[in-house]
Amino acid sequence: MSGLPGGVSVSHLRVYDWPAPDGVGRAGSGSPHLHVVSSEAYVVLRGTGAVHTLGPAGFAVHPLQPGTIVSFGPGVVHRAVNDGDLEVLVLMSNAGLPEAGDAVLTFPAAVLADPAAYRAAATLPGDGAPDDEIAAAARRRRDLALEGYAELGVALDRVGPAALRPLHDAATRIVRPFAPRWQELWTRNVYPENEDTAAALEGLFRGVAPHLARGTVSEVDALPAPRRYGMCGRLQTWPTSG
Repeated sequence: MSGLPGGVSVSHLRVYDWPAPDGVGRAGSGSPHLHVVSSEAYVVLRGTGAVHTLGPAGFAVHPLQPGTIVSFGPGVVHRAVNDGDLEVLVLMSNAGLPEAGDAVLTFPAAVLADPAAYRAAATLPGDGAPDDEIAAAARRRRDLALEGYAELGVALDRVGPAALRPLHDAATRIVRPFAPRWQELWTRNVYPENEDTAAALEGLFRGVAPHLARGTVSEVDALPAPRRYGMCGRLQTWPTSG
């Protein structure tokens, strides 16, 4: 499987139905976080809810219902809010990078300041652990991210978009060690798509299209259950070439 067109990865998300400590969401809430490199889009399949975002434009609520698509770029903090049976198809750019740690949770500033403390708080028990143990750890992780998210919201109200700068700086420090590996994954999974399109356009400009004779079809099944515990809910995922 070479990945979806354009180097996109896909997952099916059932947003957590765990009540949030701040009472947001009639059915529950995911963990607020941002992506350092990749863009993301929610295609709503079922249920209702919202995506809450914190970005340069401030705080915003984006209602979700079947047929809605909401997308957000790197640096925008987003939180999936479940008002009832919310399920979305998640599209991510840069296949391989989101799976390799591109997301950074909005933990309190003291945790973000220490990469080792951040990793300890963000890492869930291994696959061999009982499901209830993994679920409890994912819920603690979500609740800790909501603590930092509340702090961030207060700061955003007080000083505006500049309040995001400390979070962005901390996220950069946390993921910097992974940049060489990410560059390798991107070069393998995403860059060839751009090269192929550039070559096809150049050929068409000259009146030739040899790429049409090299068309391929690929298919892949979702990874076996159980769904893993993601940032915002239980995820069904498909393998990427990375």
